[in-house]
Amino acid sequence: MQFPINLNLAGRPVLVVGGGRIAHRKVQQLLACGADVTVLAPHVIDDLERLNVDVQRREYVDGDVDGFRLVITATGDVDVDQRIFDEAEERGIWVNSADDPERCTFTLPAVHRQGPVMLTVSTGGASPALSSWMRANFARLIGPEFAELASELASRRASIHAVGFSTEDIDWEPIIRVLAQRKGISFDALVNEAKDAHEELELAR
Repeated sequence: MQFPINLNLAGRPVLVVGGGRIAHRKVQQLLACGADVTVLAPHVIDDLERLNVDVQRREYVDGDVDGFRLVITATGDVDVDQRIFDEAEERGIWVNSADDPERCTFTLPAVHRQGPVMLTVSTGGASPALSSWMRANFARLIGPEFAELASELASRRASIHAVGFSTEDIDWEPIIRVLAQRKGISFDALVNEAKDAHEELELAR
């Protein structure tokens, strides 16, 4: 069983080994989180080269993981991924190898974002395709009104902290329910929408 966690990568060095389409997608996600990304690959696609990253066009050599907080490989080469995995493990650096769960110390969930709200779905590396499919279906239920709700709750929480009180003992559930209703959010309606979507899928088979 894996332990779920959200990492704050803002300003922290991350190494991506690989210069293709998959690496490009990983780099975009990292940059969106403010990471300081270095890309290492002998060949880099144009879309990746245009991003705000440090590109080093060469093969991976021993020791390249030094100084990085996180490493992601997208080489498609098992031997290279194994070398990187072994080195990262030896140095206590977290590493993810794309489509290769045996060489991962962490896996990446499928993500849907609405402002500060982040919905993630993971199968622990068993089936990234299933994670993506589930994310896409849940994403239809989580609209911008959830971002507005999160922002309003954050403001209320900050106001309580500002007068020197903790929010740990507050029962937020009825507060959230009232605010959600004001914004037209109803989980009963969301569940019904999910059921309708499932029925449509079954009829299309």
